[in-house]
Amino acid sequence: MAERSTAAVDVADNSGDEPLTAKADQATADGVAKNPERDTDIDQAQGSGGVEDLGTSAPPELHSGHKLARRYRLEECVTRLDGFSSWRAVDEKLRRAVGVHILPADHVRARAVLAAARSAALLGDPRFVQVLDAVEENDLVYVVHEWLPDATELTALLAAGPLEPHDAYQMVSQVAGAMAAAHREGLAHLRLNPNAVLRTSSGQWRIRGLAVNAALRGVGSDTPQRTDTEAIGALLYAALTQRWPYESDAYGLAGLPKDIGLIAPDQVRAGIHRGLSELAMRALVNDGATASRHEAACTTPEELVKAIGEMPRVRPPEPAFTRPPEYQRTTYQQGTYGRPSAHPGATQPVQPLPAPLQSRTGKALKWTVSALLIAALGLGSWQLADALMTRGDNSNDTNTTQTQDDGDKSPVKAAPQPVKIQGAQEFVAKGDAQHPGDVANTYDGDTSTAWRTKTFNEGPLIAPFKPGVGIVYDLGSAKDLDAATIGLRYAGDHTTVDLYTSDSSPVSLDSMRKVGSSTTAGSTATVKLSKPVKARYVLVWLTAVPMSGYDAATYSGAGYKQAITEVHFTG
Repeated sequence: MAERSTAAVDVADNSGDEPLTAKADQATADGVAKNPERDTDIDQAQGSGGVEDLGTSAPPELHSGHKLARRYRLEECVTRLDGFSSWRAVDEKLRRAVGVHILPADHVRARAVLAAARSAALLGDPRFVQVLDAVEENDLVYVVHEWLPDATELTALLAAGPLEPHDAYQMVSQVAGAMAAAHREGLAHLRLNPNAVLRTSSGQWRIRGLAVNAALRGVGSDTPQRTDTEAIGALLYAALTQRWPYESDAYGLAGLPKDIGLIAPDQVRAGIHRGLSELAMRALVNDGATASRHEAACTTPEELVKAIGEMPRVRPPEPAFTRPPEYQRTTYQQGTYGRPSAHPGATQPVQPLPAPLQSRTGKALKWTVSALLIAALGLGSWQLADALMTRGDNSNDTNTTQTQDDGDKSPVKAAPQPVKIQGAQEFVAKGDAQHPGDVANTYDGDTSTAWRTKTFNEGPLIAPFKPGVGIVYDLGSAKDLDAATIGLRYAGDHTTVDLYTSDSSPVSLDSMRKVGSSTTAGSTATVKLSKPVKARYVLVWLTAVPMSGYDAATYSGAGYKQAITEVHFTG
């Protein structure tokens, strides 16, 4: 079992060339509906460099049902272009859908694609679609990546209209932050367009195609940071105006009118957020086209992130509540079935109901109920008096009943008392640490913060990759301990928590003693000790974690993982 690496890979865009498959809407290898008007050749418009000449290699002849590495079963070919093909496939080992790009090993771009996929996989940022495998075997090079059936391309979102200001702000913030992180690691996208930006069902924006998409298309650039920054500006411009900021039409969007140059978004469409409009122009500035009122141009994603941080935060719109209908008073109205109305449309007078329980049977029932109530009250009073007399008799024997044969009082068990945590640190028994900087989140009193494990490909058991992961807590001095309550972020089958104690700072699992264990499928694990122990150091040790989906709040990918929100000890 290995820890999951995350990165992005895009199904190839059809820039300038028609695929050999039908032009009807189809699913890309990331599970997102593919527009037949996906691309025009706008590499030059975005400064992303040219496309190198294709080799003579033909796309490999594969078919549905073919298996790669005896694991990945091809299901449906979604793109066949420029000597490579993209497929929807099934990982039979982990029983999940994946996407696969395949090209011959002697393809002119095969080396570049393989290198780009392996470099992108090392980034480890869940804001990008994950590269799961990059392999060369049997004269083929193939890249396996995530399949995102719940994600929607920005292209499809813009087909319905421009984004709301808050949505556009979230999109540019998350995309710019992700690209800044990628460029710090020396990775560029160079094909960042509305087809490469996805919004998941949870509202998280993710990017596909980092490095790999450019390698598949043979795109390069002498100024990669400027290229990606201008591409982000184009995305924001399109999100605000539903227009492409160049003269040519692209991605189902109309271009700007010819011979007027680049104009600000708020001049294209009324009501556009002024700060976002200026931000788009700062990213798109080119040869003096930006209006003089705008500040200095942003030429790198890092500068764009800084500019976003300096502008006022765009808040989400207030929720709209529908006004409930006015209260309508209704009255009982007898039906008129069988009796025609004297005046059609007129309301019939309500007939008075007979007084209840006026018949002979009703009177007998009233007397019976009254007699039963009197009998019940008398019996209850007698029982109460008897109980009070018994308690008075027993009060004289208090010393006898509360003492044992040796004269000592029988012990009364005190209520559990909370034990305060003085400090904590992550405990690493094997391999790398998880997230040591977040340990304090587990006892800060805030359940919205947490320390989390990394995401594992297999589970629930963490072994044999690691014996476990966890945190050792310092109670300040030796304290009595009888239970621990651990708040968990992810429920599911299943989480196992072991509890270890030690009198001195632990150096290994063998140096501590195991005092309890608990397995749960819920969001809380309670470990109760068979008998109280006295210790200063307590290790909360996870040996099994559940399967959980992508978490936008912690940027953690889908897989076997767990997060601890709050830990409480009692003694």
